[in-house]
Amino acid sequence: MNKRWVLIGLHECPGLGWKRIAGILSKDEDWVHALDFEPGDWTARGLEPELALRVTERFTPGWIEERAEVMRRKGIEPVTILDESYPILMKETGKPPWVLYTIGNRDLLNRLSVALVGTRVPTAYGRKVAAWLAETLCGSGITVVSGLARGIDGVCHEAALRADGSTIAVLGTAIDVAYPREHAAMYRQIAERGLLVSEYPSGTPGHPGLFPQRNRIIAGITRGTVVVEADSRSGSLITADQALEESRDVFAVPGPITSPKSRGTLGLLKQGAKLVTEPGDILEEYASLLPRAGVCPEAAAPGAELTTDEQAIYHMLEQGDASFEELLARSGWDFGHLHSVLLSLIMKKAVVQLPGSVYRII
Repeated sequence: MNKRWVLIGLHECPGLGWKRIAGILSKDEDWVHALDFEPGDWTARGLEPELALRVTERFTPGWIEERAEVMRRKGIEPVTILDESYPILMKETGKPPWVLYTIGNRDLLNRLSVALVGTRVPTAYGRKVAAWLAETLCGSGITVVSGLARGIDGVCHEAALRADGSTIAVLGTAIDVAYPREHAAMYRQIAERGLLVSEYPSGTPGHPGLFPQRNRIIAGITRGTVVVEADSRSGSLITADQALEESRDVFAVPGPITSPKSRGTLGLLKQGAKLVTEPGDILEEYASLLPRAGVCPEAAAPGAELTTDEQAIYHMLEQGDASFEELLARSGWDFGHLHSVLLSLIMKKAVVQLPGSVYRII
């Protein structure tokens, strides 16, 4: 059995985490013969006697072939750190996964990519900006990477697919599990038109602790990380921290200082993250690397086709749904003028009226 499949077997063997495998690989070159190891060989490499016995019983050529068959049946292609197709940027990080499981276009692993991440409960403003950035980056030939989570992640993947661009979803679950369930259709679309990536093999039980670990992959395979909208406890800040640790670019989109959803991004800006007010702020950092430089026009900013008064109301609604009375108080306009502006926004399909005279951005 070749070296890469021995490594895949080690990676899938219960009880052998990243650190244990690192110890085994660094011990000597004998690990390529690990299929012949006895319990004593494993204990000599740092495993406790009970674990050494379990690994010896499980770690056999037949078991590895069974795992390989599961992958073939499900269309899963493993990429090991020994392979040429392993992402170069990920290999340069402090803790690269020994194996990445993929479904889809593996070529995307080594193309120019940028991560777009943010809160799972975004405002209308966050959704609009996320979609605008994702569409424009895709239009310039950049692969958009995110985590398939609810909120900003999902918006970015959807926008990339809508723009017929390339996108990578890095999962915090086993590679063959679509999570959350409402993203099952998106999961399938990305498998067909982009790339699904996970450090976790088929059969890995779900656990909240897996998600923070996957954030290092989002940061590791990309040139930079853009945090679109995030509160002070958002998991997207973990991705930004990982990017900083690996000396990658970190960008942040500003938001209202009164919005809890902007506390995380405003904090990043205070720490020196690059301010993003338009896609060009990201594109200029990678101008020499862009595969389609100058070919695809930049997407119009959300609300760019509206009048000044319409934009004023539109921006108010970006912070969340609002009633007619609330908009009247915020704008300071008279009843007739506000009614006229709202009617125009509805006709332009920028805003929808909900029951109770509440208005929402479409």
